Amino acid sequence: MSDLVYFDSHMHTPLCKHAFGEPEQYADRAIERGLKGIIFTCHGPMPKGFWPSVRMSDAEFDDYVTMVEKCRLRYEGQLEIRLGIESDYFPGHEKWAEMLHQRAPLHYVLGSVHWQGPEYRDRFEIGSADEFRRTYFEHLADSAETGLFDCLSHPDLIKNYQPEAWNEDEWVPVISSALDRIAKTGVAMELNTSGRHKVFPEMNPGPLMLRMMSERGIPVVIGSDSHQPQRVSENFISALEMLQQAGFNTVNIFNLRQRNELKIIDVLPALKKALLMPNQPEFSLADGCVG
Repeated sequence: MSDLVYFDSHMHTPLCKHAFGEPEQYADRAIERGLKGIIFTCHGPMPKGFWPSVRMSDAEFDDYVTMVEKCRLRYEGQLEIRLGIESDYFPGHEKWAEMLHQRAPLHYVLGSVHWQGPEYRDRFEIGSADEFRRTYFEHLADSAETGLFDCLSHPDLIKNYQPEAWNEDEWVPVISSALDRIAKTGVAMELNTSGRHKVFPEMNPGPLMLRMMSERGIPVVIGSDSHQPQRVSENFISALEMLQQAGFNTVNIFNLRQRNELKIIDVLPALKKALLMPNQPEFSLADGCVG
């Protein structure tokens, strides 16, 4: 067990209505993949039926807590299992999020701006495509400044909006402004490996934004965003190498909402030892997910 040092900090359960496999299957996969632990971060409820087809209902939140606790007890001594949540940032619902995060002893709160949500698009997709993209990055920074979230998930998800028109170089000034604001908060940002399965097939964020984050000292957490067990820790070796190339020396995990920093030079060899065994592919061609 001493060689196992890292967690996959982003995965889902069937309660979100677009993920498959029970928590125990994700745990079994994590053991196969040489992880020390996993953090479940299923899509949390929102008020008034907000985009209900991709998240647990408010009435199911306690079921989610019980489901993860049952899994934690079953794997005690084999795998550390922690309770987290993926919580939407939507202007005007900050009080809802604050109360949600207090309903259980969470280890990790991922903040997400889901531009593809119907309520989000109805309210904010009112001008040009570029105006919508600028709004997204504004909200990304706003979410960090609320103090509600430990980490911002898939932070350049907007590149999947009209992806044929996305040119990251053109967005450097806007991204820089958002990252300057985020850096002042101390909130972490996620390198989400599931981006390789989306319509813009690149991790979220890509190399340029990662370098910009590194220059500002923004902490990074890696998450697979698994919506099915075989995705657990997928592409983590590539992700760690990307972080090194971007100038990062450390990567992070959360425990009781406190950030713990690990050296990549310690994490990478341990994962390589487990993940590069026979029948342990680094990359799969499984279906995509909402994020």
